[in-house]
Amino acid sequence: MLHAGPVGNRANGKEDKGTMKEGIHPEYNETTISCACGNVITTRSTRKDIKIEICSKCHPFMTGKQKIIDTAGRVDRFKKKYAAQEAAKEAAKEAAKEEKAKK
Repeated sequence: MLHAGPVGNRANGKEDKGTMKEGIHPEYNETTISCACGNVITTRSTRKDIKIEICSKCHPFMTGKQKIIDTAGRVDRFKKKYAAQEAAKEAAKEAAKEEKAKK
C-alpha cells in the first residue's frame, strides 16, 4: 500500500508547533456588533464596531414573530401597486355573483 503524504499535523516527520507567520495576519481585536433594535454583542473580529440591521434577538425566524421590516417604503409601494388589482378582482367577483343572481 502506498503512503499518500503527510497526515495530521506532521509534515515530513516533523511536528507542527502551531506558530503563525509574522506580518501576514490582520489584527484580531475585540469589537462590538450593534443591531438596529438596540442589541449589542461583544466579540472578536478584524473589523471594528460593526452595525447590523437584524440580529438573533429581532429576526423573525429566531423570535417566532412575524415582522415586516420596511426598507425605504418597499412594502407600501408593493401594497399600492397591487391594491388596484385586488379591487378589480373583487369587483369582478361581485359582478359575477350579481349576474348569477339575475339568472
